[in-house]
Amino acid sequence: MSAALRHPVVLVFVVLLALTGVWQLIGAPIGLITQIAIYTLYGAGVCMLVSYTGLVPFGASVFFGCASYAVAFVMLRGAPNEIVGLMFCVGFSLVLAAVIALIILRRRGLYFSLLTLAFSQIAFEIAYKWTSVTGGENGLQDVPRPLFTSAWSFHAFAVITVCLGIGLLWRIAHSPFGRSLQALRDNEQRAQSLGYNTFLLKFVAFVIMGGVVGYAGGLLALMLNGAYADNLSWQHAGDALLMAVLGGVHHFLGPLWGAIAFILLEDRLSALTESWWLIFAPIVILFALASPEGMQGLVFRLMRRNDWTLTRKAIPPRPESIEPYRAGGTKLDPAKPILTVTGLNKRFGSLVVASDLNLQVYPYRLHSFIGPNGAGKTTFFNMLTGILKPNDGRIVFDGHDITDLALHRRIRLGLSRSFQILSVFANLTTFENVRVAVQAQDRRRWGLWRDAYGYEDLNARTWSLLAAVGLQDRAAEPCANLGHGERRLLEIAISLATEAKLLLLDEPLAGLAEADRVVVGGLIRGLAESHAVLLIEHDIDRVLALSDRITVLHQGRVIADGDPASVAANADVVTAYLGAERIVPPPSPTEAERVVHAAGKPVLVVEKLRAGYAGSVVLEELSLVVHEGEAVALLGRNGVGKTTTLRAITGTVRSAAGRITLDGGEITNIRPYEINQRGVSLVPEGRRLFPNLTVLDNLRLAMRPGGASLDDVYSLFPKLKLLQRSKAESLSGGERQMLAIGRALTVPAKLILLDEPFEGLAPTIVKEVMDALAQLRGRVAMVIVEHHAETILPLVDRAYVLVNGRVAFEGTAKALEDDPALQARLLGVVQKEVA
Repeated sequence: MSAALRHPVVLVFVVLLALTGVWQLIGAPIGLITQIAIYTLYGAGVCMLVSYTGLVPFGASVFFGCASYAVAFVMLRGAPNEIVGLMFCVGFSLVLAAVIALIILRRRGLYFSLLTLAFSQIAFEIAYKWTSVTGGENGLQDVPRPLFTSAWSFHAFAVITVCLGIGLLWRIAHSPFGRSLQALRDNEQRAQSLGYNTFLLKFVAFVIMGGVVGYAGGLLALMLNGAYADNLSWQHAGDALLMAVLGGVHHFLGPLWGAIAFILLEDRLSALTESWWLIFAPIVILFALASPEGMQGLVFRLMRRNDWTLTRKAIPPRPESIEPYRAGGTKLDPAKPILTVTGLNKRFGSLVVASDLNLQVYPYRLHSFIGPNGAGKTTFFNMLTGILKPNDGRIVFDGHDITDLALHRRIRLGLSRSFQILSVFANLTTFENVRVAVQAQDRRRWGLWRDAYGYEDLNARTWSLLAAVGLQDRAAEPCANLGHGERRLLEIAISLATEAKLLLLDEPLAGLAEADRVVVGGLIRGLAESHAVLLIEHDIDRVLALSDRITVLHQGRVIADGDPASVAANADVVTAYLGAERIVPPPSPTEAERVVHAAGKPVLVVEKLRAGYAGSVVLEELSLVVHEGEAVALLGRNGVGKTTTLRAITGTVRSAAGRITLDGGEITNIRPYEINQRGVSLVPEGRRLFPNLTVLDNLRLAMRPGGASLDDVYSLFPKLKLLQRSKAESLSGGERQMLAIGRALTVPAKLILLDEPFEGLAPTIVKEVMDALAQLRGRVAMVIVEHHAETILPLVDRAYVLVNGRVAFEGTAKALEDDPALQARLLGVVQKEVA
């Protein structure tokens, strides 16, 4: 019973009922509460786009206002009752929304928003000036209301139907279609890569919004007994959006609280002065500054909650036994190539990234596609999936020419891919990330009524995929709370969810600890028994052990193709991919250097730190110390709290208990930019550069007096000087990592935090980055998060190993390096073992 009372639709009804009772007690006109009910539905319809889809309509008033005229027209021309009039206005709004959607949905962001406003203003001009039809500035008056003649009877009808409309939106939000919209909001490209027609998703959502808003407009016309042009004017175009934001745009009940505040304040303030907006606008500004998540968000902050309430938090119950993952796929002819690429070329201006590429991929084989950073591997995958269009050449997949086919259509034919830079749905749970991918190939994905979690077969498949990558225990966790390695595992599970014939895996092992690499490597090898697999990976030893065939790309050209043994022996490959010499790590710190560093003044001191996300505890009683000039490794399995530690130090995760001091001054829970100004610089996972700015602009943007100069950065990474006029989005993974480190150095930093600095880098680039870090050792304190102990331990003075959010080992890097048994116990390291 209590759960039913907490249902959002029931809460809307209870709140409107309570307001009705209060208004009856004070003897005030009930029309004001009717208006609140109508505007609640108006705002909720707009939120269908803003909150669930990510589209922001500045001019949803075009449906609200036009629908009011539609009701007025049919009622004044003999419609038998209000029900018929409202049915007509909803149908009219759906058609109008479909026409407008076909015109404007190809545009994104501000252009989409302004186009909706333009349509609303066009409708206003027509309504205001076509006097013979619309009544001009006087509008259409004396609209009859034969069924609900009194204000109270119409109020009851409006409240009941508004609650039914809110219930419909709640049901849609939880349907397979609604969950698809949330994935679209978070990451449109990833949704496309799962096979969703994102234009069609947005089209249907826009039309639904038009119908809901149109019904609200029809109710307003009946309440006022007339239709007026004011509702279409630019002054009122943003009313519903303002109410949604005021109440909390990421909360399902936000439009209710916003409508109550907006209507009541407008009523009271307008009674005091005609310039009531001069009072109301500062109130809105204060709310925007104090609580970007609106009124409900402000209440949640006081309750120490930061979650959204657009949907229920619960996920389907975990089955007692999870079925083992079994790859799907269809029977393929092993003698016939599933993918044939002929004469593929791609140029960005004068830069050639693919030159006359020819390739055949066969079913039931693991075909690896390797090469140094910047060779064009990810660009090749982007051409295969339709993200980029080649300048020349032909791509044939499973007998179909897909060279000019849209991305989602290629996926439906049987392609699936993972991404080099993590591409997941950040605001969905771990379970929902995979379930949305599972439903993508199912016709039920368009369902609007049944609960998405009501399909047991889809749920079971989701649990199997989560178990296959070891994330079943993290299923209910929001994706944003996962560690970097866990999100990499999630990316793999999402890629496996589609019933693909060909899997394109772009560095799936990047960011994984050794034990996880063994497991995932075995999983990928097993997939080759039921699929064709095309793999990009920099772990050359594992590639040689796993692959049936290897193609090597260098500077956009294929320089070798064949079995692993012949490719490994190819002199051009050794030179291009591994460099002229095998990688020799920089010298380790000497014992004397370690002693000097350990005796230095503490720069960072973390004492009994407790932190986590949304009520969950990740770090418990964590303590560590970093001295001047000291390089410290922070190691541990996925999910133990390494990245959370860095986030707590930089202030992006609040500490529930404990103390963090920098150079003697406390920085616990102060603002991130203040922490940076005090001398903490971060090289984040995923690099997080400004893609549309050049290398030079990225560096200049961070540069402050006292930090490294441009010459210092270019001396450390000479390649950046050659690329200084190139945009960050055109850089390879290794070049981006160099830029991210260089950017961190331009800040006058006492401490640099590096999160997975070697992830996704070719061996030659790893060598360059390691040499750079070795040069920084002794000049600036560093904390380096890394999965591969064997890579980082020779480079640092000391190491901490985390287990379940606590320090399980603290000591010299050499002591840990010389103790393989301890590494295996704490890190799950399996020495030299390849699945």
